[in-house]
Amino acid sequence: MTDTDSGRERATNRKAINRFIKRIPSLSTTVGKVVEICSRTDASPNELNKVISLDPVLTGQVLRLINSAYYSLVNKVTSPTRAITMLGMNTVKNMALSTAIIRSVSGVKKSQALPTKKFWAHSIGTGVCAKLLAKMNGVPLMECEQYFVAGLLHDLGKIPFGDEYIEVLHKATKKQRSLIDIEHEILGVDHQEVGRLIAEKWKLNEAMTSAIAFHHDVEAAPKEQRVRAAYVALANIYTNVLEFGYAGDPFPEMADVPMILEITGLRWEMFSEIAEIIDEEIQKAQFFLQI
Repeated sequence: MTDTDSGRERATNRKAINRFIKRIPSLSTTVGKVVEICSRTDASPNELNKVISLDPVLTGQVLRLINSAYYSLVNKVTSPTRAITMLGMNTVKNMALSTAIIRSVSGVKKSQALPTKKFWAHSIGTGVCAKLLAKMNGVPLMECEQYFVAGLLHDLGKIPFGDEYIEVLHKATKKQRSLIDIEHEILGVDHQEVGRLIAEKWKLNEAMTSAIAFHHDVEAAPKEQRVRAAYVALANIYTNVLEFGYAGDPFPEMADVPMILEITGLRWEMFSEIAEIIDEEIQKAQFFLQI
């Protein structure tokens, strides 16, 4: 293939990706309102419940979440307001956001290059790992759930790629090279950039957008968002190496790990500590694929 042909193919790929992103449904008005309310410091669980109660599906999700194995409560919770109070408004916001996003992109997924179940298993593993590392490193509990969601959504940018992505996956495995490098080589764009475009369409906050857009290039992230992106980067490497699910990157770039550890303040020993509980936590987090 000539350079001209390669250039045309890359331009075609970009057009196809842009068309795909345009077809992705916008997040619902209810989810937007939930995010808006939860961003206010004076908002109350009762106020949030008034919005959620207008959406039976979202109400059911909140109740299923609080009564799931993820929280392992002794007594069943039947009141949405009580569920919101117990979960915390940030957790409800993140649940509403992440499940809405999963439904939106899963409904328009066009390629079998990455099997859906294995892809989301990897995403959940990354989210769980990011959350556990943050918790272990002293990140306030209220913020840890945001690390989970950032990890859960980090690979959104892979979804719009079509069957041409099979060639990318094959070459990355055969050459034992970083997926990002092969994406640029064959497609002319990487999944970080595509993920950023999706995040911007859905108006995700800067912290989440940065984790999606820079988890393979942490030093390029905005300084105030670099730590969150670094946690997600480490969690992504960890889940790839241990083969939790499959996201097409069995040979992640390891050279930057010391730098990423320094940014987060994490230590290598912490990974062996979370290894004892991560399997169980991943099993609990499967509710995100069910609700």
